[in-house]
Amino acid sequence: MSTLETMRRLPKVSLHDHLDGGLRPATIVEIASANGHRLPTTDPEELRAWFRDSADSGSLVRYLETFDHTVAVMQDAESLARVATEAVLDLAADGVVYGELRYAPEQHLAGGLSLDEVVVAVEEGMRRGEQQAAAAGTPIRVGTLVTAMRHADRSPEIAELALRHRDAGVVGFDIAGAEIGFPASNHLAAFDRLHAENFPVTIHAGEASGLESIADALHTCGAQRIGHGVRIADDVELTGGTDRFGLPQARLGRLAAWVRDRGVVLELCPSSNVQTGAATSVAEHPVTALKDLGFAVAVNTDNRLMSGTSLSREFALLADEAGWRVADVERATVLALSAAFLPFDERLALAEDVLRPGFASAVTSA
Repeated sequence: MSTLETMRRLPKVSLHDHLDGGLRPATIVEIASANGHRLPTTDPEELRAWFRDSADSGSLVRYLETFDHTVAVMQDAESLARVATEAVLDLAADGVVYGELRYAPEQHLAGGLSLDEVVVAVEEGMRRGEQQAAAAGTPIRVGTLVTAMRHADRSPEIAELALRHRDAGVVGFDIAGAEIGFPASNHLAAFDRLHAENFPVTIHAGEASGLESIADALHTCGAQRIGHGVRIADDVELTGGTDRFGLPQARLGRLAAWVRDRGVVLELCPSSNVQTGAATSVAEHPVTALKDLGFAVAVNTDNRLMSGTSLSREFALLADEAGWRVADVERATVLALSAAFLPFDERLALAEDVLRPGFASAVTSA
């Protein structure tokens, strides 16, 4: 059995997956043909390669262009629901048993939808995906994260939107977009409102920008998780050897120690981080050293289409290139579930009824 097939058989938890970064190429072609949007190619396989090549190009302009095409086919209720359904089915087929999919409703208004209509369409698609996945024998639970854009000024409005739909599938709030020059604390009013309503928050930080962005997200804005957070490695110096507990010897700065000691879950995305220059390779990605040092790391895909990846593939790459074992995958999966924006009893049920027997079976068959 290949490493990839082994990983596909394991139950997985996905916390960081962008809805507009995981479309099926054939769906993009079909919707674009109907709404008149011009694509680089209308051949689905050529388009798949174009997305991956553009994301790998090293050009930020070309990387961002990929989202111009995915967002363009997500501007009406039917298309939004279809994309959401297909995303859920694709995650379920990959062995994901719980997933959180995030998107920015303000980017889907060009067709005349209101913000609430966007959310309703996505939630309808998510529930349909759950139903179809269960019927196919691959049950999955999904929640959505409503995202505001850092460079815009609509975060208070988007926070209220998330709160209005919190009992209809929206489980958390995120802020994304250009990190440099747009600190999360610019949107403090939105975060204060969400905290006052006891609503979960994750924040993109420590990807394009460094430690100050992570500290801003945690200490000023009160994030419960960090989206990416790969740059926390800038505050870690490996010194060689291991201590009496088998942990690598390292000097941790104040922020890194704070993140590790309090178990803040980092939503790390190896392939995506390599594409954006936040890491040099999967083999050298800080996720492995952080794991070994006792940080709470979760492995994610970020944008499945742009990275040509799946969660199983991310774990397989870590196994083949960085020496991860099934026990490492299990630990990262349990940590991801522990940080999911689900009630405790539902997380416990997933851990006991799905994760524990799934990994036990994998170990037995190995």
